[in-house]
Amino acid sequence: MKKSTLSGRTALVTGASSGLGADFARHLAAAGAHLILTARRLDALESLAAEIRSRSPETKVAVIAQDLSVPDAVDILAEAIGSRGLQVDILVNNAGYGAYGAFDEIPWDKERTMLNLDIAALVSATKVFSAGMKARAWGRILQIASIGAFQPSPLYASYSAAKAFVLSYGIAVNHELKGTGVSCTVLSPGVTATEFLKVAEQKPTLYQRTMMMTSPAVVRCGLKALSRQRVAAVPGFGNKAAAFLMRFLSRSLAASLAEATMR
Repeated sequence: MKKSTLSGRTALVTGASSGLGADFARHLAAAGAHLILTARRLDALESLAAEIRSRSPETKVAVIAQDLSVPDAVDILAEAIGSRGLQVDILVNNAGYGAYGAFDEIPWDKERTMLNLDIAALVSATKVFSAGMKARAWGRILQIASIGAFQPSPLYASYSAAKAFVLSYGIAVNHELKGTGVSCTVLSPGVTATEFLKVAEQKPTLYQRTMMMTSPAVVRCGLKALSRQRVAAVPGFGNKAAAFLMRFLSRSLAASLAEATMR
């Protein structure tokens, strides 16, 4: 990734309080970008901002606490960003989580909040912040999907379906943005060493422990793809191979294999 590609631009990272979001913020700052960090946990955001400022004193870091799963959250966030005289050149749509379990046993409140965050907030942020990017004829959008986007995934039924939406939506949006100076890239990570499994309430399986990647490695892949304006990227050889092989399997067989790796 060339530092000059993102240097001096302002990046909005959602879900920036931990995991991939925090590492996206760290790597973007190292690439010379300024930051707007948002998530629910203000204390975690402020701690990350202080860490980044200590490492990169030239980096401007704005912190805005916002729960993006609630109605009109993105509009509220956009208003807060505008009131500070900031603009979003790079959008990292990272906020989201998964819910593990039988489809009829996951509490609906948890699942609904997940879908609001993983789909509705992502679409809203893409629409709201791409408008300014198009007006300035420059912008980069990174949508965080999942390896689960490539096949039906029993025990993660709605999460993988949501990420399939993100993958399809991101690719379509990138095509619509051609000629505007704005691009949209979809990153589909596999199992990553973050709080994901803890939040999903799943104990890691042998498959997950074997395939697990570090968060910085996933982030480097994502930002490289973003800088090169690639349409989609899957980090890790094993994940790439799995995503490719899914093209040759029936959906029923793919679902069976996915379930076997989740138990």
